Amino acid sequence: MKNRSEKAVIIEQVKDYASRASFAVVTDFKGMSVEELTGLRVALRAAGGEYHVVKNTLARIALDSTGHKSVIPSLKDNCAIALGFNDPVGVAKALTEYAKTQPKLEIRQGSLDGKGLTPAQVGDLAKLPSKEQLLAQALATMNAVPTNFVSLMANMIRPLLYALKAIEEKKAA
Repeated sequence: MKNRSEKAVIIEQVKDYASRASFAVVTDFKGMSVEELTGLRVALRAAGGEYHVVKNTLARIALDSTGHKSVIPSLKDNCAIALGFNDPVGVAKALTEYAKTQPKLEIRQGSLDGKGLTPAQVGDLAKLPSKEQLLAQALATMNAVPTNFVSLMANMIRPLLYALKAIEEKKAA
């Protein structure tokens, strides 16, 4: 059993991670092996997230002073917290994809910028395009406007140029 100072350090670490995270998901991992949990951690790290197994009482204390209070009621039995720092969609995708291949992983509840999410809403979030895809779509849309304008102007001038070329050829003949 850990002493008070060790528990305080764990609480502060979880509080720091959770306060920096925009996305938090409580999952049930009962029956998963260490290798399976390591695979999940690797997938989440690649998506810009982390996965922490913490005692429920310590996690409750740590999360109480962050924006992810809504997940506290689901902290019971065997559970862990997945945190997303940059792109919540990427973390949600990593969790849902891993849950498809590993039925022992169950999403209990999520929190996005302090708003509680059901497991179905976390799944819906995973279906959205990633941050990079959304930025690329916005950039393509913004780029289309000047490109279309240039094409429109060229199409307006082109008939005039054809007429002038025809007049030039007629006078040359």
